[in-house]
Amino acid sequence: MTGPPPATAAIRLAVRRVLPVGPLVAAVSGGADSLALAAALAFERPGSGALVVDHGLQAGSAEVAARAAEQCRDLGLAARVLTAHGAGDTAGGPEAAAREVRYALLEQHASEATVLLGHTLDDQAETVLLGLARGSGTRVLAGMPAARGRYLRPLLEVSRETTRQACVEAGLVPWEDPHNLDPAYARVRVRQALAVLEQALGPGLTTALARTAQLARQDADALDALACPTDDVGQLEQLPAALLTRSLKGWAEQQTGRAVTFAHVRALAALVTDWRGQGPVALPGGGAVRREGRRLAFDA
Repeated sequence: MTGPPPATAAIRLAVRRVLPVGPLVAAVSGGADSLALAAALAFERPGSGALVVDHGLQAGSAEVAARAAEQCRDLGLAARVLTAHGAGDTAGGPEAAAREVRYALLEQHASEATVLLGHTLDDQAETVLLGLARGSGTRVLAGMPAARGRYLRPLLEVSRETTRQACVEAGLVPWEDPHNLDPAYARVRVRQALAVLEQALGPGLTTALARTAQLARQDADALDALACPTDDVGQLEQLPAALLTRSLKGWAEQQTGRAVTFAHVRALAALVTDWRGQGPVALPGGGAVRREGRRLAFDA
């Protein structure tokens, strides 16, 4: 008896390695990555589900979502189309806005299921390169985690080309998103830059960047575990820079309930290491931090 074709076998194995007990759904866009993921899930765990998000941002998006759902049903998955109402509002631009809407819909409709996401090795490499371009810290360079809460990314070590080939092997017809060719989107520009770098530096750069993410994540996890959020200036003064910034970031986010940026953390660090009587540091949400003797005080 012959086994499955190579690309199909690779994706099934990647999915099989991470599947937990309990209900499962695949988040499906209709692209090759998520369709290949859906096919592997249908094989490994028959009767699972698929959630297809229609952002409604392009003409014909409803038809694209319907075709994706139909292909998932043909695979044996219980598929539903989730329609977004509005693109969302975020300072991160249209990509970030769509992502926020997508995760909100998945949270609302996935019930108790674990959600499988189709991000690939290429997506991971692009995330690292984008973080490098923005001068981000270790946590951002760590890329996307393989698991976070109810979300799993089983294909982070599988190439985009492998998912495309798996679709061919399965007779699936993926949707080619025209936005993936539009340089107005930052990730598209990063993808184009990565292709140029691959040509200039030789093959293997994508894999190397993804490996960098894995190593950076190990370092970031270790440093985060050592950092202790505190408002005690005396304790903070004793910390090396990597732990100081993490401690301040964790403490500030505890106070505000919101993410704080590198610029916020740098200003907070100055209250500790370069204190010259400067005024309070404004944080997201309207609060501010001031130095009060040997403590940092948060005013909501």
